[in-house]
Amino acid sequence: MRSLITGGAGFIGSHLADFLVSQGDEVVILDDLSTGRIENLARHSEDPRVDLRVGSILDSSLVSRLVAATDRTFHLAAAVGVRVIIEHPLQSLRTNLHGTEHVLEAAVAHKRPVLLASTSEIYGKNTADRLAEDADRILGSPLLSRWTYAAAKGIDEAIAHAHVIENGLEAAIVRLFNTVGPRQRGRYGMVVPSLVDQALAGAPMTVYGDGEQTRCFSFVGDIVPAIVAIAECPAAVGRAVNLGGATEISINELAVRIRTTLGSDSRVDHVPYARAYGPGYEDMRRRVPDNSLAKQLIGYDPTTSIEEMIRAVGADRAPVASPATALRRSA
Repeated sequence: MRSLITGGAGFIGSHLADFLVSQGDEVVILDDLSTGRIENLARHSEDPRVDLRVGSILDSSLVSRLVAATDRTFHLAAAVGVRVIIEHPLQSLRTNLHGTEHVLEAAVAHKRPVLLASTSEIYGKNTADRLAEDADRILGSPLLSRWTYAAAKGIDEAIAHAHVIENGLEAAIVRLFNTVGPRQRGRYGMVVPSLVDQALAGAPMTVYGDGEQTRCFSFVGDIVPAIVAIAECPAAVGRAVNLGGATEISINELAVRIRTTLGSDSRVDHVPYARAYGPGYEDMRRRVPDNSLAKQLIGYDPTTSIEEMIRAVGADRAPVASPATALRRSA
């Protein structure tokens, strides 16, 4: 099997590449390296089964060629991270809308199956207990950049579903909830690596708002095999499937557990959203996934504890011995 991963040099994408290679796949990676890093693919620097193409999903001809030359596509490329979305809303919209259109249209033209990575962000401000895939979407004003990512990813899902209905595209969708693990960096607004970095440095740990907002964090080592299983599940075609963690935790409690697990004496500082992200920023008070459909379809049952995730992120902070400078790249 020859798999294409868009965004394959990113956090989740690089772990997906590792997993697919371990399963015997050849992997082609398309990444513009705007947030992805060659270092994430260091273990494949001499592996002829991994081919990195530096380019953009906004290049429709390149996307079409790569989809045609592979057996299936995992579409993970997107503008991600709170700071990226807020600081570059127009480019983020173009990437998340037009880029996904190019991938889906190429998949239809060349009759290739595609797995679309979506996000729990599409549920917006819905704080219902255990958000199921058919839960209502409650979004803020479209004039607030905070919601442009959620809006774009919802449209991506709708386009994929329309292609399934009208063009027979074999497409499945996964909605990811706060995935964490090694290789994730905090500079784009991801909370766990940000707090881990601060705790390890003995710096104040920054918690935005009152810290009582809750999330369910999921470990990349649980998520990646589930992504592949959904891609290979015929019953998932035309459906969106939640993939999230099993434990709800407030950000205040998360900070305490990070400090305790890493043996840090950092204090916790609460910073108003307006100071961090500017006026008008809105956050979600609660986001808890209902993983029942994933359990039914593929037996999904995440078991990694919060402490195990923290230790894995902390251990990853050791410097990389040798970057993948020799990784095979093609034009």
